[in-house]
Parts: sequence; structure tokens; C-alpha cells
Amino acid sequence: MKTRRAALFALLMLAVTPALAQVKFDRPVRLLVGFPPGGTADIIARVVADKLPASVGQPVIVENRPGAIGRIAADAVKNAAPDGTTLLVMPIGPMTVAPHVYKDLGFDPLKDFAPVALGATFQFAIGVGPASGARTWNEFVAWARANPNKAALANSGAGSLPHFFGVLVSRESGIELLHVPYKGSSAYVGELISGQVPAAVDAIADLSELHRAGKIRVLASSGATRSTALPDVPTFAELGVRNVEAMGWFGFFAPARTPRPIVDALNAGINKALQSPDVAEKLSKLGMDPAATSPEEFGRIVATDYAKWGPVVKASGFRPD
Repeated sequence: MKTRRAALFALLMLAVTPALAQVKFDRPVRLLVGFPPGGTADIIARVVADKLPASVGQPVIVENRPGAIGRIAADAVKNAAPDGTTLLVMPIGPMTVAPHVYKDLGFDPLKDFAPVALGATFQFAIGVGPASGARTWNEFVAWARANPNKAALANSGAGSLPHFFGVLVSRESGIELLHVPYKGSSAYVGELISGQVPAAVDAIADLSELHRAGKIRVLASSGATRSTALPDVPTFAELGVRNVEAMGWFGFFAPARTPRPIVDALNAGINKALQSPDVAEKLSKLGMDPAATSPEEFGRIVATDYAKWGPVVKASGFRPD
């Protein structure tokens, strides 16, 4: 897998490096992050920002503009000059799930932005504490069916992608789970460990350390193959739960109408940054895998995920307050 990824990086760099050499940036490049410092989006932006100046010939500055599920940062990039000096670093949720949840999001992810590069991917997972006594997914399903009044699934926020992934898994597994939203991943940890809530669904990075420490048990993950973060944990597909394969991602976007040579140059620079061994190591510790794509491939990923999650949101019946 690592050899294939390295070969892909090399091919992409060979294809677009001429564009990188031809494009000149006349002012610093800003990476806008719609979430507070210290979060995963912020970390990805900063590890890329450390490497990107060598490619663009200008300082690269990370600006945090948290609030409104990333909408503040997205609005700023949407209305920025399409010259490649203002980019949005955004996770999958606001770009492919939020448009189906909120009637007036304020931006159209498919029309207002030019996909530049897919930065990193991650899997989702479901973990259990001591309440159910389950050590496998099948045991948890059996417990949930036998204890419908106790079968609950914590998530990191109502309307989040982990919320809807939990809806998808429970539907495909034939079980009824009460979806309990918390304000962030850290908010449910104590109750999961103590057994006040039996299970939680989240990005695998938010559950992996607890699993390694033996405080919870991660039962399954969402990828086509096992996560590099928790290779001992089977995928849902391995366990016979079909139609729930899902990958999360963090990506880089420019304003719509950004000229293609500029998009190609930024794509080359970001992919080169992601190729650095120290960047890959930092992302791996977060349960993330660096991912090199062309702008077209990243655009197809965004469009595919947008189409995938719409029906799940609709079927859930969820409405924001």
C-alpha cells in the first residue's frame, strides 16, 4: 500500500510540476480553517503550511476563523480573489453533509469552490464501554436487540457526519439505537468509559487511544481495508455489514473561477508537502492517511460524497433546532 501511494505521489508530481514552476505568487498564501486551533483541521493546515512556502515562494499563514460549522471561513474564501492566495481547509462534513441539513448554509460546496487537493483521509468507528459487555460487533448487535431501552450511541454532535454514519450502520445492521449528541468528542468519553452510555461513533482517531489503553473497545471501522491506526480492528464489511463503507477527509479548496494553472500549482505544492515523511508521521498519529489526488479526482470525491450522504440525512428525519 505504501509503495503504491509513493508511486502515485511521484506520478502526480511529475504531471503538474511544470505548472508549479510557471505560476508566481506575489503575496503570502492564507489557509483559512473554520475551526479552533489545535483541532485536526488546524493541525493538517499547519503541517502543510510549514512545507508549502518552498513551492509557492511566499510565506503561508494559517488563519483560524471558527464558528457556524465552518461557514465563516467558507464565506471568506468564497468571496476572496480567485488568485490562489486564499484557500479553505475543510473536513468532509461541512462540504457534503451540512448542505443537506441546513436550508441556508450560505455557500454551495459544488459551485462556490474549486477543489485543489485532498489532504488526508480517515475512517469512522464504533467503540463500546463496559455497559453492554460486548467484545465483538455481533455481540453488541445481540445486546442492542435484547435491550432496546438501553441501546444508545453517543456522537460528537447532532447533524455531524459521525451522527449520520451511526444512523447508516444501525439501519444496515437492523438495530434501533438512540443517537445521543454531545458537544464534541471529549464530552462523552467519561460516560462511555464509566458505562453511562454503552457505545459511541466517531472518527477513528478520537477512539484509538482509548482502545489501545484498554478503556474502551473499538468493534469495527468504516474503510474498505483496516485502518492503519487500529489494524487489529475489523471493518464492517469483514463482519458482513454491507453498504456502510465510508471515508472521511480533509481537503483544500480555492475560490471558484481560480485559473487552472494556479490550481495545478497549489495541488503540486500540497501533494509535495504531504509526501514528507515527517508530515506522514504526524498525520498517522492522528489516525489519518495522507492522500494525493489530482484536482479532478478530488472534485469527484466531493461530488460522490455529496450525493451519498443526502439520502442518509433525509432518511434519518433529523432537523436542526
